[in-house]
Amino acid sequence: MSEQASELRQWRFEQPIDAELTLRGEVMVQETADGGPVPVVIMAHGFKSFMDWGFQPYAAAELARRGCYVIRFNFSCNGVNERDFDELDKFAVNTYSREQADLAVVWELLQEKRLPFAEQADTGRVALLGHSRGGGDSIVFAAEHPDVQAVVTWNGIASADLFDDAFKEELARNGVAYVANARTGQNMPIRQTFYDDLKQNAERFDITARLTGLKTPVLSVQGDADSDRLKEGFHRLREAAPNQSFVTIAGGTHTFGAVHPFAGTTPQLEEALEATVRFLDGRMRGAGERGRQG
Repeated sequence: MSEQASELRQWRFEQPIDAELTLRGEVMVQETADGGPVPVVIMAHGFKSFMDWGFQPYAAAELARRGCYVIRFNFSCNGVNERDFDELDKFAVNTYSREQADLAVVWELLQEKRLPFAEQADTGRVALLGHSRGGGDSIVFAAEHPDVQAVVTWNGIASADLFDDAFKEELARNGVAYVANARTGQNMPIRQTFYDDLKQNAERFDITARLTGLKTPVLSVQGDADSDRLKEGFHRLREAAPNQSFVTIAGGTHTFGAVHPFAGTTPQLEEALEATVRFLDGRMRGAGERGRQG
């Protein structure tokens, strides 16, 4: 994947899921001189995040400039409709099963060429890029969709259980518990639905085990200034799947130093992007060549 000199095309899309839920996203792609299809990257945001958070649009644009058709989207129960977390009732009942179903909707729209600029998407060369919880989602999805050619996680989770014992006790006692959003000042609700889903799908959402059995190439990128929980998870993943690729970013926080609203890139974010492009370049180009030979 090489940087192009042409204009960046971008277009928003919406896909109703049912009477209550809508999946919203955006496609970015360069208008290339030959007009041929290019590799696809589907971006999955993390917990308490959304497709327009901080570095997400910038990273999408950079990947598009390097020759990718980039899809980013909001999980349908991420709590965001038109502005920051204006649908906390949906956030409260979000689950991994719901997020996997949302990823499947994006996959179907892509494969059926129902997304903007569909003619530029090479549906045989598709990678996932997930940040934090979205990294865990991407590993699970790739384990169930062998046509995914590559996965990259940025500070991805190793365990689907995000909360401590005090949170779980509050949830068991009241049927709802709250997580603070320091940026918006909101107390964001989580209902028992979250843990009911985890209990019913314990094996499905065992991220470490899914990675261990995954034949799809995976690159895990981890900042060494992230939380201890995520750094420990990174080490567990590396021990469980030594055949996969792992990169540590010196000085990298959970968002590689980026903030929301986006105030510009950082050396750590650029390092994560460069590692991602190098990894995808080899895997996606090889997949394209195999597809053409077949």
